[in-house]
Amino acid sequence: MELFIAALFGVLFGSFLNVVILRIPEGESVVFTPSHCTSCNTPLKPWHNIPLISWLVLGGKCAYCKTKISIQYPLIEFASGVIFLLVALKYGFNIPAFSVAMSFLMLLALSMIDFKYKMVPDSLNLLAIVFAIFGAFSIPSFLENAQNALLFAGGFTLLRFALSYYLTSSVYRAGLKTKTSWNKHYDRTPMIEAMGEGDIMVAATMGALLGIKLGLFAVFLSALLALPVMLLLLNRPPEQQRVPFVPFLALATIITFIYDTQIYAYIEANF
Repeated sequence: MELFIAALFGVLFGSFLNVVILRIPEGESVVFTPSHCTSCNTPLKPWHNIPLISWLVLGGKCAYCKTKISIQYPLIEFASGVIFLLVALKYGFNIPAFSVAMSFLMLLALSMIDFKYKMVPDSLNLLAIVFAIFGAFSIPSFLENAQNALLFAGGFTLLRFALSYYLTSSVYRAGLKTKTSWNKHYDRTPMIEAMGEGDIMVAATMGALLGIKLGLFAVFLSALLALPVMLLLLNRPPEQQRVPFVPFLALATIITFIYDTQIYAYIEANF
């Protein structure tokens, strides 16, 4: 019964998560603006907002203008329910488990926004970190979560600085070959950012949720997951080669969370 309630909570929060994903990038309120069709702007009735069921009953179309409703809505609701169920299976039905599940939901929202809009809202990132840190069963665990979050944020910051310096220096050295006596003192080399600040905050969430060893494994796994996508985009124009990395960090985090026992046993046995 508790698992069913946990999944139900997840589906309900997933319905609100759809609002967050849709409105935050547009700068709209997620609380005070009534639910409405994004095509005809007609306010929706309560029975049009029943998670999963309404989309199925309406056939994936608006009840008024019959415009297709994105399948994203039921998928996010279903994924949120699965996340709450998985966390409840691992930690039970309690407040710390709720906090951990909410952190994963924030990562889900960040992944969708990064994928669709190439942006990572600080508000959701901060919520993800706070929920991850407070997903502790004791004061020592709370302090350890906070420490791991800071360590991962600091580590990613240093990594960002080192990679950005290397990439910028490489472009600068290549530009020196085209210098002439007329422009040798004029440098227009742009600062190349290797990763965004949003990735650093997501890394802090990963550290708080997984700890040091599992967190490092998740970072490595995220790179492996992103590699095939990056290779597929290699021959496209530069503006189309940008790969949103938050979805891969979030996916690697949930995979590592689910199989943490097996992964940790492998790490302990081999390293």
